[in-house]
Amino acid sequence: MGLLSRCFVALWMVCAVGAGTAQQPLRVAFTFDDLPAHGPLPPGVQRPEVIASILATLHQEEMPPVYGFVNGFRMETFPYQIHILEAWQRAGEPVGNHTWSHPELDKLTARQYIANIERNEPVLRALEPRGGWRWFRYPFLEEGDTVAKREAVREWLFAHHYRVAEISLDFQDYNWNDTYARCAAKRDDAAIGRLHDSYLHAASEATISFRALAHLLYGKDVPYILLLHVGAFDARMLPELIAQFRSEGFGFTTLEEASADPVYAFDPKQPTAGGSTFLEQVAAARNVRVPELPDYSTELNRICR
Repeated sequence: MGLLSRCFVALWMVCAVGAGTAQQPLRVAFTFDDLPAHGPLPPGVQRPEVIASILATLHQEEMPPVYGFVNGFRMETFPYQIHILEAWQRAGEPVGNHTWSHPELDKLTARQYIANIERNEPVLRALEPRGGWRWFRYPFLEEGDTVAKREAVREWLFAHHYRVAEISLDFQDYNWNDTYARCAAKRDDAAIGRLHDSYLHAASEATISFRALAHLLYGKDVPYILLLHVGAFDARMLPELIAQFRSEGFGFTTLEEASADPVYAFDPKQPTAGGSTFLEQVAAARNVRVPELPDYSTELNRICR
């Protein structure tokens, strides 16, 4: 069990018992970053297949509309990928702005970053002319390595009618996609089995940890917003991930409904060098020490080398 989970698991047990029947139903909004393509592919798998698999699962599981956040630069190199975005829209799933080229805000000025957001808008406007795409997701969860930069970008976003798609639940799912592609290329089924188990374990561990953090900050659960990516392993694991959330007592909601909770109206005004979730930012604003979540990247990078 990771450090954050160890620190909070006892707290969570106390909170869960104390909440009793007064506790609101657990809710989580799934969201996907990096449309139309994320990470390497296993041999023989094509980009449209990954999205088709995700969409089929969302439909089969009767999930509410799920936002996919778009990087437009991919269509410049691979024009056919516009059809992936069109398929997402035809399935009834909304899209949002994830910048044009997925840059790191830490390495840019606010003006440079805003220009990258604007460059993405023609793609989104062509997909959805009514403007439902005016939700913004920060790449790498970097919202500004200084408060001045953070507020400059947010001021522009709000002036242009964007809402920020915050994250309050993250298990760094992207780490599994590269390893899966390597293991699939080697046809290492045993290793893929280990990836399967660790992926679900990491999701459950993070859920316990972020719920405990929410109880520490607010004395209750909040509507959680989960970060996922449109990778091949995410697509493979999505049915089981949804089932696991259900088994843990969660129902599903939309990004709009989750974000309407008053907790998300608060601007922590915290620098986020290297990226951090909304709940971690709130903890920083309140001087609440939060150990880092377990990092599986080193372990995963060793597999199937």
